[in-house]
Amino acid sequence: MPASKYLGNLCDLYDAYNRREFVHPDPLEFLYEFEDVRDREIVGLISSSLAYGGVKQILKSVQTVLNKMPEPSRFIRNSSRSDLHELFSGFRHRFTTGAEMATMLYGVKTVLEKYGTLDECFRKGLSNDAETVLPALDAFVTELTAVFEGKPPSLLPSPAKGSACKRLNLYLRWMVRKDNVDPGGWDGIPTSRLVVPVDVHMHRISSSLGLTARKSADMKTAIEITRAFRKISPDDPVRYDFCLTRLGIRDDLDPARFLEACEISTK
Repeated sequence: MPASKYLGNLCDLYDAYNRREFVHPDPLEFLYEFEDVRDREIVGLISSSLAYGGVKQILKSVQTVLNKMPEPSRFIRNSSRSDLHELFSGFRHRFTTGAEMATMLYGVKTVLEKYGTLDECFRKGLSNDAETVLPALDAFVTELTAVFEGKPPSLLPSPAKGSACKRLNLYLRWMVRKDNVDPGGWDGIPTSRLVVPVDVHMHRISSSLGLTARKSADMKTAIEITRAFRKISPDDPVRYDFCLTRLGIRDDLDPARFLEACEISTK
């Protein structure tokens, strides 16, 4: 079923809920506190990397990390690897240890020393003939995770290994798009090449809308869903991501009611 059949419903949902007042609870809200893009890109990486598990714990964990890092860019540049490991020795977010968080932040430090900003590092991997940002994302992850020395970094999965990379694609949505919700900051990266952040909820609603028949929420599924959305929004295929995910996050919104409005049976 083509996504265009539901364009009116999607536009109505976007107009109603793509507003900052509907962001909380969402780790995206932490980015609003940082006007300097050099800080915001680091806060966004931390916030998205910890965006798994219950939302209350996510917000608590992100705040814990940020409380230790006034002026994130300057702080990381001035911190050694041992400083970071000592600072985060008692941190834990589900299966993410303080050692992994410290190592990821040290990876950020090495990238900043090499490229100046995370934005510049990401841009180095962009290709004019690539359908999506995924080749650039893969190169970006490779740079950030070099300091893990072969240990699998769960905070920064590689798209080349088939993961849907929901959290990293969410990060790119935040940093590349700019509207009432997404603050942007990485100017010049085409929104048309972004990939829909696919988790269990987005996979379920996309399946209900007939945008994918695939059974697993992997990268192939994310690309298929993105292509479906690109048919109705060629320049911005992730346009409807935020409002659709409100259906699975906010207690006052019911996914079944949206599907019924699309004349899709929920029985």
